[in-house]
Amino acid sequence: MSVDGVGTEQGGGGADEPGWDVDPDDESGVAVVAAVGRQIRAWREAAGMRACEFGAAIGYGEDLVRKVEGGRRIPRPEYLDRSDEVLGAGGKIAVMKRDVAQVRYPKKVRDLAGVEAKAVELAAYVAHGLHGLLQTPGHARALFEARQPPYSQDEVERMVAARMARQSIYKRSPVPALSFVQEESALRRPIGGTAEWRRQLERLLEIGRFRNVTLQVMPTHREAHPGMDGDIDVLKFKDGTAVGRSHGAFNGRRVTDAKQLRILELRYGVIRAEALAPRETLALIEQVLGET
Repeated sequence: MSVDGVGTEQGGGGADEPGWDVDPDDESGVAVVAAVGRQIRAWREAAGMRACEFGAAIGYGEDLVRKVEGGRRIPRPEYLDRSDEVLGAGGKIAVMKRDVAQVRYPKKVRDLAGVEAKAVELAAYVAHGLHGLLQTPGHARALFEARQPPYSQDEVERMVAARMARQSIYKRSPVPALSFVQEESALRRPIGGTAEWRRQLERLLEIGRFRNVTLQVMPTHREAHPGMDGDIDVLKFKDGTAVGRSHGAFNGRRVTDAKQLRILELRYGVIRAEALAPRETLALIEQVLGET
């Protein structure tokens, strides 16, 4: 998958601007972007404008125009707004922002968000770091910027936006039951610097007080527990089905078999029993916050 930007300039000189490349393995995304590109091209040709003229009018290079119309680049919202205005489409191009909004995120993230959006219960233990549903934008950005080989800045922002979009789970109605167990070490690592560290701790306190959320911390002084092999996730759905995954079981693949799910739930249950209670967890987070 490639989402690297190519260049940073705008204008009629043909220079490209940071954009979102289409993942060729994302069939649904490819289809949406191709359809949007065809529509824009049809409007441009109907207006009697050449690609270079159109690019100059909307403030982008001709190369980007051809990539968007050819379905090879995901247009940004402002690109669609400018196109609608210049071509006099009366909102018919701008309205496609809703179609593009989903495919701008990588397919694996969309798939994960789709599963989370359907869950009525979510249980998660994270061995290292914080669960994505608990992270602040600044915390997530610092993590993505630390990856090697490095992401482009445009790709970093795209991944941060995708991670934050998943947090709409907190606004669902009816709300799902969410349970998280985090290692204490995740609270004490100043990801993103002191200011961002404080914001992250404050966000944990906020989430931990939601009535549908159970947040627990596994103290560092605890001895070995069933989560030492890696993360555990179990999601349950309203039709009675469930899906689970653990880095330390079943070769890290997703499982739906009832016996395998019981094993993951057993491990998660023991982890929760050994972790601090929710009230103790909030007290610890407040203590760490006071020390920063």
